[in-house]
Amino acid sequence: MAARNGKNKTVRNMLLSLAVVVPVAGTGYFVLPHEGTGRDPVKTVGYQVEVASARRAAPYPVVAPEGLGADWRATSVWYRQERGEGKVWHLGFIDPDTEYVQIEQSDGPAGDFIEDSTQHAEATKRTQRVGDTVWQRYEGEKYNALVRTERGVTTVLAGTASDRRLVEMAAALRDGKSDAKPDAKPDGKTAGKPDAKASSEPDEKPES
Repeated sequence: MAARNGKNKTVRNMLLSLAVVVPVAGTGYFVLPHEGTGRDPVKTVGYQVEVASARRAAPYPVVAPEGLGADWRATSVWYRQERGEGKVWHLGFIDPDTEYVQIEQSDGPAGDFIEDSTQHAEATKRTQRVGDTVWQRYEGEKYNALVRTERGVTTVLAGTASDRRLVEMAAALRDGKSDAKPDAKPDGKTAGKPDAKASSEPDEKPES
């Protein structure tokens, strides 16, 4: 009898263990990501309403891209007062190469804001002309960036994206005050895809 009771106890313990393990394993199937599901993990956001609201509230011209292709996907947007950094506008994108690009603007002190927005990238001696605008190039371990400061506002384009994609974003920026469209250029070229000669090659100028 003792042997039979011991055997029954072992079987019962094994069944109880399975009862605990199976539901956990089943839950893991639904929680953990799986290959071959075809699901896109990037969650996109609309931003036109936020752009309009920020342009009404901000003390500077708020920029946002126009004319970018559908393979540029907005993932974050906000406008708020940041402690020590003034009124900050932010718009983040995943580019066609699945790298990150963010647009950030502030009317606060430029130094701290640039350091924060570029993830501590450092200014180089190179500038980048895009259309009529000259940007300062920054390089860092996490982000590379294009930076400009004018009329009491600092604008930063930064992220893990290539220099080419940063230039493409810079060429698409509009502040909503002009009727010109991104593709309305005298030479017929699309501003969203800047001319490689005119825009993509950096001006080798010393930092001023």
